[in-house]
Amino acid sequence: MTSVIRHLESGIARSIARVSVVILLSVLVSASATAADDVVLKWNGIAARTVTATNPFNQARIMAITQLAVFEAVNAVTGDYEPYLATPTAASPGASAEAAAIVAAHRVLTNYFPAAVGSLDTARDLDLGAIVDGPEKTAGKAVGMAAANAMIALRANDGSATAPLTNVPSSTLSGDYQLTTGCAASVFFNWPTVTPFAIRSPADFLLPAPPALNSEGYAKDYYETHTMGAIGSLARPADRTDVARLYAGTSPTFALSMAARQIAAAKGMSLSENARALALIMMGANDSLIASFYNKYHYNFWRPETGIRNGKSQDNRKIEGDAAFATLIPTPCFPSYPSNHASGTNGGLEVMRRVFGAAGHDITISNTVPALGSLPAATITKHYTQLNEIAADVDDARVYGGIHWRFDQVAGNELGRAVGTEVAKNHLRPIHP
Repeated sequence: MTSVIRHLESGIARSIARVSVVILLSVLVSASATAADDVVLKWNGIAARTVTATNPFNQARIMAITQLAVFEAVNAVTGDYEPYLATPTAASPGASAEAAAIVAAHRVLTNYFPAAVGSLDTARDLDLGAIVDGPEKTAGKAVGMAAANAMIALRANDGSATAPLTNVPSSTLSGDYQLTTGCAASVFFNWPTVTPFAIRSPADFLLPAPPALNSEGYAKDYYETHTMGAIGSLARPADRTDVARLYAGTSPTFALSMAARQIAAAKGMSLSENARALALIMMGANDSLIASFYNKYHYNFWRPETGIRNGKSQDNRKIEGDAAFATLIPTPCFPSYPSNHASGTNGGLEVMRRVFGAAGHDITISNTVPALGSLPAATITKHYTQLNEIAADVDDARVYGGIHWRFDQVAGNELGRAVGTEVAKNHLRPIHP
């Protein structure tokens, strides 16, 4: 996609420390038993749990690297799809695709998470032990290692850096982003320049500007977040509080991985099909997050905490302001528009719509979230039959959590779908004889 998105009209993260607390306190859900016989799905579950040791945006990046390494390894054996790497990984005749997938995932994860080597080695040895020893297994292991090393090398200087760059905003103008409670700086300032996996440039996905402060649309969304997103809101339904907590502690890639494993297992998809699907899904999520950050720092729009507390300073007679407004969940330390969670989730969901279909599924998203104010730690579970139901809950989670405007969510949905469409149409395409 090379033209600016003109038809388009919403953050999982908070500061690195705040993200780490949420993730480390979460009891993460393992891969479903139905996926146990498929090593691609099994190692997606292992990867999704492992990467929660880092922030949600690096999670998306490393999940994409992992799934692309697995795809390249499996595809080197099966030859079903166009390769991702410019120099495709080669496989000896008869190489084990299962061994290739296991080693590829293990190699990537141990490269980025050395503290998890012990448990990852145990999982690798257990799964490789189920494959009969012989030249096929040996060749498969070599293919997996080669594919993983190639992907790691490709992403070595992708702009992600170990410590994400920060920025301290100086503007106090109405509408401009200003630091919110608990934020010493705006974080992930470098993420707009991280190299995408599939799209040419995030600049190709520039959204229209957010609504003007004196517009009807802004006033409408202002009052929704003010009414529903306040920490002590009496108007917010209990199930929307649950949704806000669930998706505050569940990253886009963790939720997408959980859903994709369940759908793929139910459909009985092949090892090769699963490797491709997961690679596309993770590319869609990652590149949507990069494009989202590009838009965030381009428009630099303020968060509801700032906008609602400073309501009287705006040129909108319908807005009164509330200097005491406080959000249900903590506000991430970067600009508001568009929503990262909506962007990343819909980047993956759009790929899933094209690979799996939009509806007729049986999906469970579950996670254990930490205590929040007077609310105790709890395991929250949501069931879905349609992919757009997941997107809708993510939207409500950010608005009812008080950290986004509804227009942030609308824009994030459209951005993610545009990126996901680009990814699904132009990468890892089937090779027809």
